[in-house]
Amino acid sequence: MPAGTAEQVEEYLATHPGPKQADLRHLHARILAEFPRSRLWFLDGTDETGKVVANPSIGYGTHALTYADGSSREFYLIGLSATTRGISVYVLGLDDKTFLARTYAASIGRATVTGYCIRFTRLADIDVDVLLAAVRHGMARDTSASADV
Repeated sequence: MPAGTAEQVEEYLATHPGPKQADLRHLHARILAEFPRSRLWFLDGTDETGKVVANPSIGYGTHALTYADGSSREFYLIGLSATTRGISVYVLGLDDKTFLARTYAASIGRATVTGYCIRFTRLADIDVDVLLAAVRHGMARDTSASADV
């Protein structure tokens, strides 16, 4: 029987070494605590053929992802992923691709902030409250648990 999402997330978290695992677990717990009714996702980073196409990621919340051809599908709003250099937090679906950098880059600490991603080496390098403010902003459009925002 395939593992459920929570079990897949736990297996993923357990694959990371001590300090990175602790940082990932801390962020995961904080996001779940703030948005307990939001949909939890786990993407293993493979496509339908089993080919690795991305880093595995944990997702939170739901929104409609619309493609250039007009088709759409549900996808997460916030993504959490370990990378070879650290951790990435994705804030997806923002209309203004300058918002994250304009709003959070100056106050978050040692992180790279792009149009939809906040990358950092470890939690000790950043202001976690600022990161969580960005997460809250992204989750404001959550269609899976609008009562949480």
